[in-house]
Amino acid sequence: MNLDDWKSQIKRGTLEFCILLMIRRQPSYGYEIISTLEKYPILAAKENTIYPLLRRLLKEGWISSFWKESAEGLPPRKYYSLTDTGRAYLEAMSDEWDFLLAAIQEIKGVECDGCPTE
Repeated sequence: MNLDDWKSQIKRGTLEFCILLMIRRQPSYGYEIISTLEKYPILAAKENTIYPLLRRLLKEGWISSFWKESAEGLPPRKYYSLTDTGRAYLEAMSDEWDFLLAAIQEIKGVECDGCPTE
């Protein structure tokens, strides 16, 4: 496996988490999510990755959607927001993420004051 393959594996495992984090801040539409992720090259993803992921998150009940008119006279956009169960799921994911980062820091030999422990 080369570095690009490894980065691809990391991205697949974290996109769902990152999207839920973004939607938690404020309801967002698909293109907005894609544009935000493009600011972070390791997380950049195309429509054919993001929209199926959003559909799955909807099906799982972690997010909901609603249509909103555009102020610029463009067609309405489909916005996504977290559900109550999605908030609980994201909180659990965040805890696991913190445990993972703490473990990696420890394995790397880096001091991590305040890092969670299981």
